[in-house]
Amino acid sequence: MLDLLVATSNAGKVREFRSLLPPWVRVVGLDAVHVVMPEETGASFAENARLKAIAAASQSGMLACADDSGICVDALHGEPGIFSARYAGPGAADAANRAKLLAALAHVPAPERAARFVCSIVLAYPTGVITETEGTCEGAIGTEERGSNGFGYDSLFVLPDGRTLAMVSSSEKDAVSHRGQAVRMLIPYLEGYAATHGIAR
Repeated sequence: MLDLLVATSNAGKVREFRSLLPPWVRVVGLDAVHVVMPEETGASFAENARLKAIAAASQSGMLACADDSGICVDALHGEPGIFSARYAGPGAADAANRAKLLAALAHVPAPERAARFVCSIVLAYPTGVITETEGTCEGAIGTEERGSNGFGYDSLFVLPDGRTLAMVSSSEKDAVSHRGQAVRMLIPYLEGYAATHGIAR
């Protein structure tokens, strides 16, 4: 099997990576290794993902990937964007972030609530970056939370069919989500890595 360190402590993200990647990839989260993650000082999702992937790979000696993702709302000029996870302040819980977003959009009518999830993933060796991918999922922000099968902003993010990301099954979410798209783009690179290193698939 191929061991892949996914540089996150977010249990929801680790679960999604495990469900999205083929069974010959063993996903290892940050809870299993000692890595000091850098400050997310990048000006974009891709820059933050690069910082995290390089730190994780170089410190662990493992093949590693990191994602940086968030929600970008047109009516808020792209916010929360790269600050999605800490929109309500450092260490803010998901519920606080969602509440702040709903408050910020309280007087914005439905036609102007367009938004998208963005996910940038960087795959790195201990010696440097292998590749970068990005996925997006278009939708809108609802006026209330709906659904329980998700995390982050899923219960506010309305898909074109009217359901939120927290109302769809895990397999449906994987098929359309920003992270699902970005992870699927990684698989050919993981296949190439496995082939060149004699790792059975």
